[in-house]
Order: sequence, then structure tokens, then C-alpha cells
Amino acid sequence: MKFAISYSTPFFGVDPDRITAYARHAEECGFEALYVPEHIALYPGAQVGAMAMPPSLPFGDPLDCLNFVAAATERILLGTGVLLLPYHHPVTLTKRLATIDQLSKGRMRLLTVGLGTLPGEAQAVGVDFRTRGRRADEAIQVLRLLWAGDDRGVSFDGEFFSFENLCSFPKPFGGTSLPIHVGGSSPAAARRAGRHGDGYFPGGSLTPDERAAQLELARSAASEAGRDPAALEYTRWGSMDMSEERVEGFARQGVTRIVVSATAPDLEQQREQMSAFARRFGIST
Repeated sequence: MKFAISYSTPFFGVDPDRITAYARHAEECGFEALYVPEHIALYPGAQVGAMAMPPSLPFGDPLDCLNFVAAATERILLGTGVLLLPYHHPVTLTKRLATIDQLSKGRMRLLTVGLGTLPGEAQAVGVDFRTRGRRADEAIQVLRLLWAGDDRGVSFDGEFFSFENLCSFPKPFGGTSLPIHVGGSSPAAARRAGRHGDGYFPGGSLTPDERAAQLELARSAASEAGRDPAALEYTRWGSMDMSEERVEGFARQGVTRIVVSATAPDLEQQREQMSAFARRFGIST
């Protein structure tokens, strides 16, 4: 089992000293990766499920935060949980992600993308909320096409994006692509993960039976697309106080990675939580 940790910018803030201290301690504890969330813009009345989203929450840009963290760490992988893919132009995003991967020497490896649930956020960036699933599918194709292309250029003609003989450099560190994980708790997200993703990271409040059905849906979609369902990584949210029995239960469900987050407001207490978790599960390096 792999263990990663999330840094919640809306609750912990974007103070540079705090985020680097948090990331460095996570690295010292042996956590595989640091995840950062995204909201591009909020507004009064925004709500995700039953949770109201105060418009003053300081969501830092996840890729800028991860680039900053990369410069202050050596080994920890970089992840998004989740990047709102329909609200980014994939041509620009191709270069941003490859640049971070180059500068971090190959650590931008846990990109997780989702669709977003706030109609006002889509409207603010000029995206028809109803099309965001199709836009995301197309954007994944564009990212991989541009990463794989050479100096002769590649072309694409889709519903939302179109270009001819386009070249995008630099490439990801040591290769021609980056893993793309798919987040989301809907059946559509599970199918997207199977068809297009390297991993599936569902959130939401689902029953165990619903989670099992969606994992099976992701795997069957992978098989139908001619992809290896066994290669699909399965990431789940956990908690700092989770027991060994709970982790063993996740493993039986096919989970390959658990992401937790510190809950204490104080940095020193957060460090203590990370250290205790690392000792409990023997992940200290």
C-alpha cells in the first residue's frame, strides 16, 4: 500500500514557509506524494453537495504550489486532487505540466483530473457546464498527443480543440507522457478512468457496494477499450486516525494508494500527526 498526503490550501493557507515545512516533513516521514486541490473561482452561494463554499477560501493555484514545493523537496511526488481539467486549455496545460516534471526531475506523476461541480465556476471561464465531460475526454487526448509528438508536429480536430502540425516542448522528464488519474464519484467518472486514465480516485459519500460497483465499472471500461484493467491504480481518501484494520480492508478492495490529510490547525501538531501515522504504518524512510 502507498500512502500520500494532501495539503489543503483553503484551510492551511498559502504561506510559503508553512507549505514547504509541511511538504518537507511529509517527505521525511516517507509519504509518497503531496496532493493539492483546485478551485479556480468561488462566489457567494457556491455549494458542493451539502457543503457551502465560503467565497473567501484561499484556494492556491495547485500547479504553482506544486512547483514551489518541488523546489523545496527532493523525492516526494506531486499530485492534484483534483485539477479541474475542463477549465484549462490542454495546449497550455501540456507545457505547464511537462515543465513542472522537468524542473522536479520526474515528480509530476500523480496528476488527478476531475470535472468540477460548480456551474458558476464553469461560466466564469467560458465553459458550457453541460459539456465539461466531453471537454475533459478530449483534453486528455490532446495532452497525450502533444507529449508524444516530435518536431514534425501533430494535428488534432475535435469538438472543442483543433490545431495543425503543433509542437510542444519540453517533454516530460525522461519520457513522452505523464500518468493521468481520473477523480470523481459518478459512474461517468469511473468509465472515464477506465477508458482514458492510468488510475481512478473516487471521492464522495458512497456505500461499499457502490464503490465496488464503480471500480468494476472502471475495470470493465478499460477492458472494452483494449486496455489492461489490472494496470489501473486505485486511490482512495483515508484519515489520519485510520486503523491498520481499515487499511487492510482497503487493500482487500483493491486500493493501491491512500491519501490522508492533517486535521490539526497548528503546523507543529500537523507534523506530530504525520510522524505518528508514519510510525504506525512503517513508512518512515
